[in-house]
Amino acid sequence: MKILTCLYEDREQLGVEVEGHVVLPALDSSGSALPADLLGIINAGDDGVAALRRFIETAGRACRVPVTEVEFLAPIPRPPANVMCLGWNYAEHIEESAGAKVHDSKLPDHPVVFTKAAGSVTGPYDDIPFDTTFSSEMDWEVELGVVIGKPGRRIAARDAMHHIFGYTVINDISIRDVQFRHQQFFLGKSADGACPMGPYIITADEIVNPQELDLSCRVNGETKQFSNTRYMIFDIANTIAILSKGMTLRAGDIIATGTPSGVGFARKPPQFLKPGDVVECEVEGVGLIRNHITERDHPV
Repeated sequence: MKILTCLYEDREQLGVEVEGHVVLPALDSSGSALPADLLGIINAGDDGVAALRRFIETAGRACRVPVTEVEFLAPIPRPPANVMCLGWNYAEHIEESAGAKVHDSKLPDHPVVFTKAAGSVTGPYDDIPFDTTFSSEMDWEVELGVVIGKPGRRIAARDAMHHIFGYTVINDISIRDVQFRHQQFFLGKSADGACPMGPYIITADEIVNPQELDLSCRVNGETKQFSNTRYMIFDIANTIAILSKGMTLRAGDIIATGTPSGVGFARKPPQFLKPGDVVECEVEGVGLIRNHITERDHPV
């Protein structure tokens, strides 16, 4: 299922996209007993997904609206925790970073992990504000997002895929001058609007092999990144196993699995996003997000 969160008639609602329409359980006049939001569905586990699926199969016309009549929000507009991110998880991205003198060329023995503030999450088609008083180097990074469904600690790699609720598309917008100025990435990764996500969460049962998906990023129609998730250094199962060794992964946690080569700072000369640009990130079978870069108003 393509499960989403949207605005319809000024209300934030849970929905499922089906053949050009969005089915909204909240419009059911008989009073659906489903959880009110996507986090509620995730927390309800397999029973929640099964109940939503049954509702979609029997929903009447009154619950269906054209997809053009809703405003897509991030699938989880207010994540329960910061988004966990992997840095330098594709070998070619390490090579280009070494060429830009911000990383050595050695492949990591352990994942590089950082987080983006939960407040940086924004919708799949929302504008991304560019604050020229904060930065002049806004960069793109297409990534496959993994959403945890079944909580767990010390999850074995062989069991890890059973803990996944679904997948989404993430653009790990990076403020490079701020990122490289500080010893940690947090400030440079957590600006307002720096985590576009969506347009929905595809349930895990619909992705046969998440380690065999093309992913791409385009700026103003020009392809900047194109690769495949098979080239991850640390695959999804091992990433979950490593992250859960010392902390409990909880329902609704989001993991951004790293970006391939083609980012702006490593190009010669470097290229960065600017107001007026349109950046698109796409993952095969998961979806496409599209965001305009807009200049942010500054308070007087």
